Amino acid sequence: MKIFPAIDIKDKKCVRLLKGNFDNQTTYTQSPFDQALKYKDAGLLNLHIVDLDGALSGELVNIKTIENIIKKLNITIQIGGGIRSIDKIQAYIDIGVDKVILGSAAIKNPDFLKKACSAFKEKIALGLDAKKGKLSVSGWKETVNQTAEDYLKKVNRHGFSRVIYTDIDRDGTKTEPNIEETINIAKISSAPVVVSGGISSIGDIKKIKKLNKLNIEGVIVGKAIYDGDIKLSDLKEIENA
Repeated sequence: MKIFPAIDIKDKKCVRLLKGNFDNQTTYTQSPFDQALKYKDAGLLNLHIVDLDGALSGELVNIKTIENIIKKLNITIQIGGGIRSIDKIQAYIDIGVDKVILGSAAIKNPDFLKKACSAFKEKIALGLDAKKGKLSVSGWKETVNQTAEDYLKKVNRHGFSRVIYTDIDRDGTKTEPNIEETINIAKISSAPVVVSGGISSIGDIKKIKKLNKLNIEGVIVGKAIYDGDIKLSDLKEIENA
């Protein structure tokens, strides 16, 4: 199982949002680079980074920060937030990003997802962020009248290499992930699925690890790390087990 420690960047700082609400965020003292260095020192070499400034603006606001992390730390990064064109995908690929996460742009325009998957083989991850069963877009500020399952059925042959499913109502809450809905997504998906949102303890991660035969590839862990509920050494031990 792959474990993806999370770094959400806003105003050049590490932050965590509560249920995707930009007005309810916690800002941490360590810089994105320093946080990434902690993860590398612990042996956790797959990072999940979201450019929250980019999610709001549609621009690659923090690309220099991300490039610095990749070049100096030599770690594997999947990146999301405001990626709405082929040129922006290319810019991230050029600096060494492993997978580019398409969310809002892919949901609003499935043909864009198809084109991106064709142009960048094995480099596109599909981000499905849901709130009360419906997909959310545009920095989680807009709800689409479509479920994650229905959308996934329509685009399943487009060629994305990973699906990241986030239950927004669990994100940043540490109230346990939505395992049931993630399993439903994994049953449909042509690509392996990563669990996101609500991780509260090592116990949650152990439960997810048991689901690897159900097309579930890994888990994203954020606030529980920052708040000290989960130790990095314990994450590495589970990842290696």
